[in-house]
Amino acid sequence: MSDRATGRTAQAPAGTRQACPISPVVDLVFSRWTTPILWSLHHEGRLRFVELQRHIGTITPKVLTQRLRQLERDGLVLRTYHPEVPPRVEYEISELGRSLAPLFASLAEWSADHLDTVETARLAYDGESPAPGRA
Repeated sequence: MSDRATGRTAQAPAGTRQACPISPVVDLVFSRWTTPILWSLHHEGRLRFVELQRHIGTITPKVLTQRLRQLERDGLVLRTYHPEVPPRVEYEISELGRSLAPLFASLAEWSADHLDTVETARLAYDGESPAPGRA
């Protein structure tokens, strides 16, 4: 369960069993901007804010700031402040964030192997007229 306004993941009440045990991980890692941020930091290494923003592309500074703060809070990103003139801040993926690399590698492999099939299925579906009972 995720609060879309804050991006924070809510904890299920004690004794409550979730229908899907990976839901908290999906909420944490696969939000709109989290994946591209973690991917960029994993592949590029330590980056300053503007460099990270360039790698991601269409993200606004406000949203990037919010996501980086949440990722730092979650322990997936490390922020280093250098007290110099002008001040310099760098971001890097933490060991915890790096531990997601096999998951991302598996998803990248799945994507390479299956996205063409997904696109073919979408085109076939979109070309069909709705079947009875399907609105």
